[in-house]
Amino acid sequence: MNQDLEKGFKALKNGEFILIYDNEEREGEIDMVIASEFVQPHHIASMRDNAGGLICNCIHPFYCDKLELPFMNEIIEAASSTYPVLSTLEPNDIPYDERSSFSIWVNHRKSFTGVTDHDRAMTIRELAFMLKEERYDDFGKLFRSPGHVSLLRGAESLLANRSGHTEMSLAMCEMAGITPVCVVCEMMDGKTGQATSFKNAKKFADKNNLVMLKGEDIIEAYLKQLDE
Repeated sequence: MNQDLEKGFKALKNGEFILIYDNEEREGEIDMVIASEFVQPHHIASMRDNAGGLICNCIHPFYCDKLELPFMNEIIEAASSTYPVLSTLEPNDIPYDERSSFSIWVNHRKSFTGVTDHDRAMTIRELAFMLKEERYDDFGKLFRSPGHVSLLRGAESLLANRSGHTEMSLAMCEMAGITPVCVVCEMMDGKTGQATSFKNAKKFADKNNLVMLKGEDIIEAYLKQLDE
């Protein structure tokens, strides 16, 4: 097993961030990733300050099936007969993929506005605990929608079918042996108005002692594991 991957597994188990770069042929972006069960308010603050992209909670397809959690485009399609304008919004021209991972947005029912670091951390962490404990029927009891935490649905069989940050991050959690629910946030560059470059992300990783992984290594390890 790749030594960097082993370091990544250890970091995730310790509730630390790792950085994942997909590749130039896809998004060409680096995401900050952390296992959801460990998320605290200071982690949300770190993603706001050091990444700046959208903070999303990725959920393993096994859990999504248990919750009967749909993709957002499925919700839009179902509602289009009542609201025809929705049919014009079909995401059929995504330049880097065939399908978006977006599902619904939620807040924990004990949150206030839902957007504060405290509220988002609680929503993310409590959802991970609920899934870890297999309390699927509590979803509607504990959470409301719309909210401020975006849920991303991982593709079936993860990297066997899609190679997005959602799937790579969940695959890392799965291989690390922890609850496969995790937070991702794209690293943005305020100077260029674009995604943070690989070079600058590597500098950030080295400065903060963070593990930085290439998507191709994660994909290779995960697919090899599936074949064994």
